[in-house]
Amino acid sequence: MIRVDAHHHVWRIARGDYGWLTPDLPIHRDYTLDDLRPLLGDITATVLVQAAPTEAETAFMLSVARSSSGLVRGVVGWTDLSHADAPDRIGAMAAEPLLKGLRPMLQDIPDTEWILRRDLQPAIRAMTDAGLRFEALVQPRHLPILAEFCPRHPELRLVINHGAKPAIAAGGWQPWADDIARIARETQALCKLSGLLTEAAQNSQVIDIRRYVDHLIVCFGPDRLIWGSDWPVVNLAGGYMRWREGARELLAGLPGNHQDAILGGAAQKFYNFSQEGARDD
Repeated sequence: MIRVDAHHHVWRIARGDYGWLTPDLPIHRDYTLDDLRPLLGDITATVLVQAAPTEAETAFMLSVARSSSGLVRGVVGWTDLSHADAPDRIGAMAAEPLLKGLRPMLQDIPDTEWILRRDLQPAIRAMTDAGLRFEALVQPRHLPILAEFCPRHPELRLVINHGAKPAIAAGGWQPWADDIARIARETQALCKLSGLLTEAAQNSQVIDIRRYVDHLIVCFGPDRLIWGSDWPVVNLAGGYMRWREGARELLAGLPGNHQDAILGGAAQKFYNFSQEGARDD
């Protein structure tokens, strides 16, 4: 069974568009695929996800993917969905086979209901028509909005990033638990099992997030849950191998075929790439 890291980044600081990546952060340095490859083990496919709200970074990531010797099977980029010519931009971007989706970074937009705006809907329809996935980088406050948004776009393939970032460090459970369960029950959305260690308190143990992981497994099931590293951000919470081994521990009680789905099969199906790396759609 294929093994996939369905959520990681690379960046080059000198590009200058990573506004959130300030010099005080320990991860304020360049990260490349050469830094990632020694960590991958049996992982043979990855999905490279945007870290800056610019089309220039999307072009940068696509160039990285093209030169990755088949490792990066998909790129999740960015464009301004509110721009008047967003549908045309999206159509042009989708002509690149390696571009699998777009991520509007909803967590950084003050207006929680932003994605419901009428002027954005042509861009959303263009994504649907182009077969692009919608990567929902959200916080718990957005989950009721997604429950309204998803039925409006039933053909749009959507995945929630990082379990919607529950407030693990503060012991937050409700309303996240009920809201994420509603999303799983009432929509076709998938969810990424990623980014959770970063939401926990500093020096937390993997066992401290078990309750959240178990809830996501129960809600979404193995075919709608996708593992990702969130590297190099995960370096803020102990690093790649700590999360990978932690995920294995957290999933150890599941049947083997369920583990296979979460660790690769669900991502391969959602992003629609073959074992060998060719895009099928």
